[in-house]
Amino acid sequence: MVEVRYFAAIAEATGRDRELIDLPLGATVADLRYTLAESYGPKLAEMLGYCAYLVGDELTRDPSTELTLRVDVLPPFAGG
Repeated sequence: MVEVRYFAAIAEATGRDRELIDLPLGATVADLRYTLAESYGPKLAEMLGYCAYLVGDELTRDPSTELTLRVDVLPPFAGG
C-alpha cells in the first residue's frame, strides 16, 4: 500500500489531497501514473506527465523510480 499525497492542481483534479493505493512491491512512478490515469481519466494522465514526484527524499521525474510507502505528486508551481 502506498500513500499518495496530491498538491495544487492535482488535488483539485482528483478531488482529494491524499489516498492509499494498492500497488505491488517494486512498483514505479510509471506504475503509479498508469494507475491514476485509469482511475481519473486522460486529463489527469496528461497532467501527471508534467509533475515531479517526491519519493522518499528524492525529487524525481524518472518513471522508473521505485516507490516508497509515501509519494507526493507535485505539479509545476507558478510564481516565485
